[in-house]
Amino acid sequence: MSFQTQHTPARLTAPATVKLPRVLLFLLAAAYIVTGLIGRDPWKTDDAVGFATMLSALDFGGNAWWLPQIGTALLPQDGPLTVWLGAGFVHLLSPLLGDVLASRGTNVVWFALTASSIWYGTYLLGRRPEAQPLALPFGGEPSVKDYGRLLADASLLLVLATVGILLRVHETSIATAALACQAFAYYSLARMLDKPKLGATMLGLALAAAFLNKAFPGVLPILLALPFAFQPKSALWRRTHWLLWAFVLGITLCLAWWLTAKRLDPHWLGDWARWNYDYFALPVWDIALRPLRDLPWFLWPTWPLAALALWQWRRWLAAPHIWIPLSTLVGTVIVLGFTAEPSEPDYMMLVIPCSVLGAFSLPTMRRGVVNTLDWFGVMCFSVTVVCVWIGWMALYFDIPHGISLNIARQTVGYVPQIRWWTVIVAALVTAGWISLVIWRVRFHPSVLWRGVILCAVGITCTWVLLCLLWMPVVDYVRSYRPMSAEIKNELVKLSLSGQTLQCVRSQGLSAGPRASLYAFDKITFTYDSSCPIVLQQTSLQQLEDGSAGYAEGAQVLWQGSRGADRFDRYRLLRIKAK
Repeated sequence: MSFQTQHTPARLTAPATVKLPRVLLFLLAAAYIVTGLIGRDPWKTDDAVGFATMLSALDFGGNAWWLPQIGTALLPQDGPLTVWLGAGFVHLLSPLLGDVLASRGTNVVWFALTASSIWYGTYLLGRRPEAQPLALPFGGEPSVKDYGRLLADASLLLVLATVGILLRVHETSIATAALACQAFAYYSLARMLDKPKLGATMLGLALAAAFLNKAFPGVLPILLALPFAFQPKSALWRRTHWLLWAFVLGITLCLAWWLTAKRLDPHWLGDWARWNYDYFALPVWDIALRPLRDLPWFLWPTWPLAALALWQWRRWLAAPHIWIPLSTLVGTVIVLGFTAEPSEPDYMMLVIPCSVLGAFSLPTMRRGVVNTLDWFGVMCFSVTVVCVWIGWMALYFDIPHGISLNIARQTVGYVPQIRWWTVIVAALVTAGWISLVIWRVRFHPSVLWRGVILCAVGITCTWVLLCLLWMPVVDYVRSYRPMSAEIKNELVKLSLSGQTLQCVRSQGLSAGPRASLYAFDKITFTYDSSCPIVLQQTSLQQLEDGSAGYAEGAQVLWQGSRGADRFDRYRLLRIKAK
């Protein structure tokens, strides 16, 4: 039985697809991505590492453009794509915006690519005949264009509403680029249905970009999705021969970088290959179950809607609007099962397929279920907005006292200073959220996107309030800038010439602080064992029990930590020559 002769589970009338104002959608997306990029330092770990590799490319040139590094230390794991784009932004915009803010142009580019790819991909799939709602006896069903636009808007709003990616998409790291590559690959598959040559070209570019960004962990989810997407019963089966062109294009671009990297530094490439190999492992019981613990909150609220879509459209699984996002979902799940240490950047690859599937669940919902989604958005995010204000009151006015004490323990040394312009803007944002809630409660709109707009606006308002009211204290807790300045001052004092910094080695120093020290003060580390100065990363517990190392024959020149860090400690030591 063909899809056209079956009764579709989608039930919808034209009033439910009234167009969401474009201005509102653009303003919401802009507020979501821009807020959080301004007025803060690079944070540990991925944020600082990404920024440091961009600066290293500009400072050292040559190999640093092709082989990512942090100062003089090689970083043989990720590809150079984010370095290229970020260093280009810093070079062009740094005189106007400064290095840090200029580098975050990459976040805007990757977010724009993600948003446009998921919107246009879902719009194409939503206009196909298999996805159309049931024709009503006396007419009144939405037009194909309006229906496709509704689903496209909903898929983008669900991406904005996804809790787990909120902080990650604001970091200057490969994670945001990986999400964009996944979205672009999804769009290319949807495009291949009507324009196979264009779609195959875009797929080849998506494969190359994913590889050049995150190597095999980035490209494998897309590669493993293709056998499912092009299975014989799918609509893409007749486009299978175009995969050859996509592979030729993608492999050619990847080989251009790989051969250059091999010529420049084969040792770097060898370490890069070992990192890729170690990234994967056979499933271990406790690690394999970790995503089951983390993903329900990370993908909230999209995963319940995606599961509902698969159930409601179970007789239409082979239809493109379900099968294409499902294939990308399966490819990512397979890779997650063989990832040695799955984490949030790996989970991000599930956001696109879950958001698309979630959008296609909306036309199948009964009125009661849709109202439940509405009230979830209203109640949940009204609570988060109130909590942000309560925390701000506790921080600056000691009300309530119990919460104030808890915050004080986390922010030892921070001196609160109110910036009243941020308070005024935060009050206006809060008023905007209240107005949206009143619109839902008072006017009882029939548009189907009302639930997802409440969730997307709710989480965006919460994020904007956090950035306006909490950014100074969070930056104090997470930034290495003050600590880096203290270390640099000590190295300047030790310098014989007074112009160049004293040489320094590292002991136990992880990537986050190493990147921050280079990004803020250009501090690099030598591998020369004759250098008498060592920067050691240890912990408060190790210092207390005497297991930090260098207990004898070492002079402690400086000791400190990042902000109110209660665990890590850093020591600048002078080691006596043997």
